[in-house]
Amino acid sequence: MDDDAIVDGSERILEMTVDIVAAYVGNHVVPMADIGCLISDVHSVLRSTILRDSCQENTAVTEKPKPAVPIRKSIEDGRLYCLEDGMKFKSLKRHLMTHHNMTPEEYRIKWNLASDYPMVSRDYANARSKLAKNMGLGRSRKKR
Repeated sequence: MDDDAIVDGSERILEMTVDIVAAYVGNHVVPMADIGCLISDVHSVLRSTILRDSCQENTAVTEKPKPAVPIRKSIEDGRLYCLEDGMKFKSLKRHLMTHHNMTPEEYRIKWNLASDYPMVSRDYANARSKLAKNMGLGRSRKKR
């Protein structure tokens, strides 16, 4: 990192510190004696967060995400394994959204999966299909 980048980063952290402290003091009652500690705490948290994020960006470029379960073994007749955490499910869609905040499309892109990669286990899909057919769904209506 060159000196200009360090100065720009320090100035940016200082600006963010001023903005955060000003907003906080504008909405909360803070004793004068505590303002110095507040400024120091906010500045150190911002600085450590930015340093941590920049270190993660440097390592993220070289590291490829590794699935919790091998992709080939993630599909079984009765269940699917989530590549994010290795948990098993009949249907992945809800789990992806609630636990990983991902859509099925984002999940497929992240793990480089085919567009026809299933989000529901084969047994579950067959059972639901059979249930729907028994209810008469998918057939033409009888004319009266």
